[in-house]
Amino acid sequence: MSHLTDEIASQPECWAKAIEMAPSAGPALPAPGERVAVIGCGSSLNVARCYAALREAAGQGETDAFPASEVPATRRYDRMVYVSRTGTTTEVLDALRAAPPQVPTTAITADPGSPLLQEAGAVVLLDFSAERSVVSSRFITSALVLLRAHLGADLRKLPDAAAQALARPLPPGLAERTEFTFLGRGWAAAVADEAALKLREASRTWAESYPALEYRHGPISVSDENTAVWALGQVPPSLLADARRTGAMIVASDADPLVGLTSAQRLAAELAERKGIDPDQPRALSRSVILA
Repeated sequence: MSHLTDEIASQPECWAKAIEMAPSAGPALPAPGERVAVIGCGSSLNVARCYAALREAAGQGETDAFPASEVPATRRYDRMVYVSRTGTTTEVLDALRAAPPQVPTTAITADPGSPLLQEAGAVVLLDFSAERSVVSSRFITSALVLLRAHLGADLRKLPDAAAQALARPLPPGLAERTEFTFLGRGWAAAVADEAALKLREASRTWAESYPALEYRHGPISVSDENTAVWALGQVPPSLLADARRTGAMIVASDADPLVGLTSAQRLAAELAERKGIDPDQPRALSRSVILA
């Protein structure tokens, strides 16, 4: 069994800890009304994009999300938040060091010894979600659970919902598909991006993702009987009916998008196993991108 498989299975426990620590993490996180930039790379960028959408939807203030390499120098913020599992990613550290000195900074990381933790003004340490696999799973979801709880969401039932989903088998025939399209709306659009990224990283599988209503504007043309179209969160039934008419397998439920993401993570691990790929050491990837 891979580290990734173990880490996927541990998420309900990690989420419960994230919910419990959300009140104590509050002083390090953006206050209502602050103008905020959230910065990350890869999966951490998807956390940033989810949080930005959720925070604005909650009416807590303008929130932008940027890849660490693309933070605009001309915008001004009341706080800048940096998300990095290891706290060693070169682009994230460069972005932190380039922040205006008067702007408060916050790091969200799993490594207590990382340079990001040492250099940021405030820290949210999710060390219980630290991972051994190159492919991230529980750190990403735990960070999102904590941020959602901080925004006021009642997530007390979420760990049990995830545990139940993790105990269920994946839909029959899903792993036989060769192409996967993930769809989501609002903050779940970034969850869809994360799901597709897991399949690409862990199993070198063809996977794409879109804001749900964009699917009709071109991408639907590549769907056929080899495709699974997977809705994370609420997607219009008429859209899924259009996808079904292409011959695609449809995966949809009323589950929280993060619960759906755990199933996509499991699919990524299963596809890797079927292909004889080690999901803990995917080709051309490392746990952190550290540039010379």
